[in-house]
Amino acid sequence: MATETLLTALGRHIPADRLLHRPAQLAPYESDALTAFRSRPAVVVLAETQDEVIQVVRLCHQYETPFVARGSGTSLSGGSLPVADGVVIALNRLNRIVKLDPRLRIAVVEPGVVNLDVSGAAAPHGLYYAPDPSSQLICTIGGNIAFNSGGAHCLKYGMTSNHVLGIKAVLPDGEVVRMGGESLEGVGPDLTGFFVGSEGLFGVALEITLRLLPKPAMYRTVLAAYASLEAAGNAVARIVASGLLPGAMEIMDALAIEAAEAAVHANYPRDAAALLIVELEGEPEQVEAEFATLLQVIEASGPYEVRVAQDAADRARIWKGRKSAFSAVGRLSPDYIVQDGVVPRSRLGEALATIERLSRQYNLRVANVFHAGDGNLHPLILYNGRTPGELARAEELAGEILHMCIELGGSITGEHGVGMEKRQYMPDMFTAVDLKVMAELRRALDPGELANRGKMFPGGEAPALHSHGPHPLERQGIISRE
Repeated sequence: MATETLLTALGRHIPADRLLHRPAQLAPYESDALTAFRSRPAVVVLAETQDEVIQVVRLCHQYETPFVARGSGTSLSGGSLPVADGVVIALNRLNRIVKLDPRLRIAVVEPGVVNLDVSGAAAPHGLYYAPDPSSQLICTIGGNIAFNSGGAHCLKYGMTSNHVLGIKAVLPDGEVVRMGGESLEGVGPDLTGFFVGSEGLFGVALEITLRLLPKPAMYRTVLAAYASLEAAGNAVARIVASGLLPGAMEIMDALAIEAAEAAVHANYPRDAAALLIVELEGEPEQVEAEFATLLQVIEASGPYEVRVAQDAADRARIWKGRKSAFSAVGRLSPDYIVQDGVVPRSRLGEALATIERLSRQYNLRVANVFHAGDGNLHPLILYNGRTPGELARAEELAGEILHMCIELGGSITGEHGVGMEKRQYMPDMFTAVDLKVMAELRRALDPGELANRGKMFPGGEAPALHSHGPHPLERQGIISRE
């Protein structure tokens, strides 16, 4: 890339203080939440308007320079890792809620709006935005769009894709398009659904129309403690088989409980091997009827302790422990890998027993905290990167868990995306024809593969160097693109 030429062109549209290109300025953008991967871009553009984003994308197309859109950088799969010598378009300053219509129950937002801020703006109208990933205090709607984020309540309400009605986006060639609209009833191909979850390969979302929901009139939150992780997983299958559809079902194991207690003092049972959190929500008559059934099902599943949240503060404390579990695990280990895979709910108990066995086999602790309702596992593999060979062992264990998910009829990712982390596992889940069709779709919109180059597909750009040693892709080699 002719860096100086592109910088000069960018300088005609972006003030100099928002064009970062010195090493010290670029350092904070070298990785996202998957800090094992690092790569230095040529320039970071701190965009403040949609027009600036459009101009930057058009210049990248003109100069054939790869670019990556980035929000808060909370991707756990390396999805917002910069392309070496490419451009990072930082979107945090595009944080306007353009429109909030309580009658239509929609919010039109820019990509840098923080997830939880949407619900905050909608609250005075008795509305909220349902997708609630654990990082909702900081993650942005643009990133949620890229990876089709879910959260604790996705069991009942669905993923991000179920709450996006329309998108204004700039494609990799600089063309601005609008997909969908403000209506719940779409017309023609579902291009909005096509864009959500594309991990930035189809361009940059500039404005997103979100569906808002009425806040539930009543909640009933139950915490059940079990003597084994497998028993908690089997309890989920019992609840689903009973016909109940809770708003959320979450599981935490002993290590996750220990971390959460140390971080936020959630008052969880400290001797539990696993906790199951189940929340019902809706109209009072419905919730109370379902609550009676839920208690019967849970009691039959063999917990040694059952607690029911007595008030809003009690409920908030339960959820604060769950939401803090990911970051709190850092108290237990200097390093950890956050994995993301899906298994059928009916095989949750089997999957958790397998993870426990693999943990013993590899002599590495694994903290489990996950969305049990849709079988979305988030095992956190604890290791010490300073111990020779331990990182490689942790990565091998992570791969074993993903292969288990595939063998049980699940998926290699539920909501964190493929990004850089899981590219090598794509051929294990998809056929060569599947991957070829995906690549052809991508190139139809982006022949030069400028948008988030090197992500998702096996092959292409070599991965960035791992901060603690070579990544398995470097050890095993990369599948060549035809």
